Amino acid sequence: MDSTKQADGEKRVDAVLIKPLQRRGLAKPGSLTKAQFEEMIKDLCARLAYMSAPNLMALEEQAASNAGGKDRDRFPIANRILEWAGQIQSPSDEASPLIRAVLSSQLGVDALAAGWAPELLVELKKNRRWPNAYVITQIKQSAGDSVTRMIRSDEALARGDELSPDLAAWRARRLAALQKCRDIAAMGQVDGAGV
Repeated sequence: MDSTKQADGEKRVDAVLIKPLQRRGLAKPGSLTKAQFEEMIKDLCARLAYMSAPNLMALEEQAASNAGGKDRDRFPIANRILEWAGQIQSPSDEASPLIRAVLSSQLGVDALAAGWAPELLVELKKNRRWPNAYVITQIKQSAGDSVTRMIRSDEALARGDELSPDLAAWRARRLAALQKCRDIAAMGQVDGAGV
């Protein structure tokens, strides 16, 4: 997301989520200082800038229905709002700092070089956490057939063989998935998240 879209998205979050919650009378959580609350709101606006206005309206309704405090007149904490936001409209791969960081790290570089980056991306989208050694082993195993199939199709093309229509279509999808991973990794490098 470029800086203009980010700024527009942050304004949308403020107008469609934050201000309506404040108009409903929701105040800062008792556990936060005024400065911490303002920082939480600023961070929410930045993190939710990817959301559409209709989905922000749905999030506003859910947040208002789950207000905190004994009188149910307090903003829910940011982590709860972010959790609900992910259920309503998941952030795109490009919007996820975690996905950018992983794909631009040495792990991502290795996954791209070995051809299993699309499976790594699927895992990251599913579990939203940095994969440990066991998960990485599982990802590599699940990618094995696709990596082998890609190598064999590349070898066939290098020999001048023609690929079947099904294999050619699969290869095009796989190349697109790999390119998507490279693009996300490049965004992570720009963010300074990578190696």
